[in-house]
Amino acid sequence: MAFKQDDPLTSMSASELTDRLARREVSAEEAARAHLDRIITLDGKVSAFVALLRGEALETARRIDERRARGEDVGPLGGLPVTVKENLDFEGQPVTLGIVARKDKIARRDATVVRGLRRAGAVILGRTNVPQLMLSHETRNPVYGVTSNVFSRDHAPGGSSGGEASAIAAGMSPLGVGTDIGGSIRVPAAWSGICGFKPTLDRLSNRGSNGALPGQESIRSQCGPMARHVRDLVLFLRSVDPSSMGADDPLVPPLPFGDPSTIDASKLRVGYYVDDGLVTPSSAVGRAVMEAARALRDRGLDVRPFSLPRMREGIGLYFALMSADGGETAFGQLAGTPIEPTLAPLKRMASLPDAVRGVLVRGLRAAGEERPSWVLSNVGEKSVAELWRATLAARNYRLEVIEAMRQSQVDVLLCPAHATPAVPHTLSAQFTLAGSYSMLFNLLQFPAGVVPVATVRPSEADRLGTPQDRFDKIARQVDKKSAGLPVGVQLAAAPFQDEKALAAM
Repeated sequence: MAFKQDDPLTSMSASELTDRLARREVSAEEAARAHLDRIITLDGKVSAFVALLRGEALETARRIDERRARGEDVGPLGGLPVTVKENLDFEGQPVTLGIVARKDKIARRDATVVRGLRRAGAVILGRTNVPQLMLSHETRNPVYGVTSNVFSRDHAPGGSSGGEASAIAAGMSPLGVGTDIGGSIRVPAAWSGICGFKPTLDRLSNRGSNGALPGQESIRSQCGPMARHVRDLVLFLRSVDPSSMGADDPLVPPLPFGDPSTIDASKLRVGYYVDDGLVTPSSAVGRAVMEAARALRDRGLDVRPFSLPRMREGIGLYFALMSADGGETAFGQLAGTPIEPTLAPLKRMASLPDAVRGVLVRGLRAAGEERPSWVLSNVGEKSVAELWRATLAARNYRLEVIEAMRQSQVDVLLCPAHATPAVPHTLSAQFTLAGSYSMLFNLLQFPAGVVPVATVRPSEADRLGTPQDRFDKIARQVDKKSAGLPVGVQLAAAPFQDEKALAAM
């Protein structure tokens, strides 16, 4: 059988393809076959997929075509091919999180967001790869292997929704669902040249979304869409009915997503910053933010410099809360099973005894490694009282940031999604701090999204200045190999102001 790699249906936006399906200019089966064929011909180079649901997808597509021919309502996505991340429950399929010992853990029902896609008429093509435990900005694990960046097989696509990002960037899927607890939608979008959006916490259901830290409620993961165009993110958000989700998941408010195109963008006030004071961004990343600021200003938006208060303290709280059990919950799942090498430094850092941690903190500081010393001082096991204090501090910090935006009359924030473009494989192991730009909005529970803006110029592949510590040294290695890679920018808004962030995107 011959497979078509370059079928024009695979280059269409999700919105255009949905319109053509509704007009019956293309059938759901044709759209599904085009994308399935592209997966078969291309995924061997990328390894985005962990399961290809060819038979099920084609049968679903045929049923939709038959219902549409009878004049029945087939839903707002009627026949659109989509993909979903491996950590989302999918009836009859394993949810491994990249852990060998979980290969037989079969989901008994669909995650609520998967149910929402089915109700909306989507055709689910397959499930995509994740990092082990989903605690890395690389997508690699001992179960399914390594996923590569579509722009360079030597680079990671981001994580933990890296499989989704690569599938969409390669035209193997027009629309997908990821999850995000520390930039896990936004960093892959930025590194892979696509769009991604993390809504306000619980505005989309997270029931059936699995993660490394079950029971950790201070910073929670959030489902969200990924696509090549912002209008496709909006299509997803307006098609997956929050009212139906609320019937299945009482945490979801019955608040439909509005149409961002109805917002008068010229009345939006955008505050931007290039550097959060933790890891200085690459030249190309800083340029992308400034180009985006100019583009928004040229469209009539009020764009002004703005810095969030106490960003360093906010990121310190993120690390403190995420590691409060000393890594027991996450890394306990790896007992007797292989651990991905990129996770080993995180495991060691989280589980250090307090006495050893104190010695290392002082030693790093004396050696001029101030930022690694600071990170190490924030991670690690906490008492219940310490956890409660950190949780209260995070709540108060959210209110402080919202008030600072209100006082400055800022509606939308513009900043990097990550300090650098995509990292070469395995280089992220001790570079977690560079993701602080995205992590902050998980702590704040803000809606935030990423859009592609630029590519790295050869002249920007040489980081200036003398390295001060290991983070600078890693950043320099990343930059040297970054020419030609995509760069995205991040836009965020206060909780339940998702439509304003999307309008600016």
